[in-house]
Amino acid sequence: MSLGIRKGDKVKIIAGRDKGKTGKVIHVYPKKGRALVEGINMAKKHVRRSQQNPQGGVLSKEIPIQLSNLSLLDSSTNKTTRIQTLVAKDGSKQRVAAKSKAVFA
Repeated sequence: MSLGIRKGDKVKIIAGRDKGKTGKVIHVYPKKGRALVEGINMAKKHVRRSQQNPQGGVLSKEIPIQLSNLSLLDSSTNKTTRIQTLVAKDGSKQRVAAKSKAVFA
């Protein structure tokens, strides 16, 4: 399965309770079809006291979100876009925005 979204990409949420928000991809789970996005899909986790967390309490953390609910943001136009894969003359593959033809790093 070819994933259009990679670690470090800026994405926009297109469905769910965080619809319309943008964030940076922290980690991608290809087998599960999910991605961890910074500041998106937050959940509360109750933590008991320990040496790492002497106070205990409730922490907020991100949980993975479905890749189908994410859309890649084009840095040049700051709009969502699809991805095309082009093969360069040296044989390397490049990800290119379908609308603006901007190359992703």
